[in-house]
Amino acid sequence: MPPSGPRSVIIELNAVLVALIDDEPQVLTLEDGALLPSGPFEGEHPTLQTGLRAWVERQTHHPLGYIEQLYTFADRYRTDAGSGRRIVSISYLGLTRERSLIGEREPGWRSWYRYFPWEDWREGRPAVVARVILPKLGRWIDDARDATARRERRQRVEQCFEQGAWNDELTLQRYELLYEAGAVPEAGRPRRPVADPVPGEAMRYDHRRILATGLARLRAKIKYRPVVFELMPPDFTLGQLQRAVEALAGRPLHKQNFRRLVDQQGLVEETGTVAAGTGGRPGKLYRFRREILLERALAGTKLPLARAD
Repeated sequence: MPPSGPRSVIIELNAVLVALIDDEPQVLTLEDGALLPSGPFEGEHPTLQTGLRAWVERQTHHPLGYIEQLYTFADRYRTDAGSGRRIVSISYLGLTRERSLIGEREPGWRSWYRYFPWEDWREGRPAVVARVILPKLGRWIDDARDATARRERRQRVEQCFEQGAWNDELTLQRYELLYEAGAVPEAGRPRRPVADPVPGEAMRYDHRRILATGLARLRAKIKYRPVVFELMPPDFTLGQLQRAVEALAGRPLHKQNFRRLVDQQGLVEETGTVAAGTGGRPGKLYRFRREILLERALAGTKLPLARAD
């Protein structure tokens, strides 16, 4: 007789914990980058977020700041090998600042562009797109069963990967397209290895899919809420702020437009001090006006993402 009630599923919590380190968006991982922090929801925790904070801090010794729920993954294939019970994963996005210990970096931080190299357009279209991804997807289009299917596949590829139509928020759709095309290692599990997968570090289970979901959510979020400040030091230059937004969005921004829009929206205020040791003209230091977050929590505050010329 099949199990029933709460014993029929295992509730698992996953965390996409993001920090900006040396102007790079990085995610906290376990087991040499193969896994996101994850753990079971335990009955003594009054809420899911309480459980998340508890096991993330227990596993990583890292306090969580801002968090929000991402998505619930409950596909039929997600089962526990030992008990056969279905695994329901509830994922969260968390933003924090990396802590360093006397010149040493915390272990486990990985650039998310190691997992998604095709997502970094800060220096123009990544070479991997034209050299590897588009030819592989072209063959996938040609292998479609009929003309209608080929047309649908071509439209999806153009929407996701063509330079003129590039949308930085389609991170999950691009990964899922590559998965469907059999172009990433995860597509071959557990049946057979994928031959000649596209570059990009794989993760166990569906953790790279969860990471793609977090990346897409954060890229969308910075356009209408000033969450980037959760990743910034208390005082920063406008150049640091622009590089942070560019790193998250994966594309360059127009400097003058960026600064004009930041000023128009009243997001920051001067601290009255300048940055030391910049090697050039000292930059003015700014801080985020916390009252703006309270005033615009409902209406939203858009950080400028004007494209570079």
